[in-house]
Amino acid sequence: MSKIYTKTGDRGETGLRGGKRVLKDDLRIEVIGEVDELNAILGVCISKTGDQELHDFLKSLQRELFGLGAHLAGGDFGGNVGLLEKWIDEIDAVLADLQNFILPGGSEIGALLHNARSVCRRLERSLVKLSRVEKVDANVLAFVNRLSDFLFVFARFANKKAGIDEEIWKG
Repeated sequence: MSKIYTKTGDRGETGLRGGKRVLKDDLRIEVIGEVDELNAILGVCISKTGDQELHDFLKSLQRELFGLGAHLAGGDFGGNVGLLEKWIDEIDAVLADLQNFILPGGSEIGALLHNARSVCRRLERSLVKLSRVEKVDANVLAFVNRLSDFLFVFARFANKKAGIDEEIWKG
């Protein structure tokens, strides 16, 4: 078995697909790190849910995010915006219509999903920054935008399944 450490990053560089070396604070690496952070938060969500339906959705998202990270490192991306829209529509159909802003929180899994959504929004902002200096696939931007919408709806769905009412923001 190979060792986990390679020592190739000891001077602040990392490798992309194809062998290109970049500094670890390169904007592309920052974005890949945010994808990794979002994926890790989804892992925490998976560990906290005993609900198979929630578990399966989240595992599917983790696979999509690994694909996104690989794409950003120089691979192909097949993120399915249409699938996210289908999931959003299916879940939204069983939720109460929103008439007000809601405070993020609720059940433990609902609160964690809201946290994942906020990380996803940060990832989206970083992708836009990256797109100003190099080409970013429009499908990637659409996918991440839709993913944050999905995580919002999914947090609401998790709270509904837990029997916890949403708290309306009264500004």
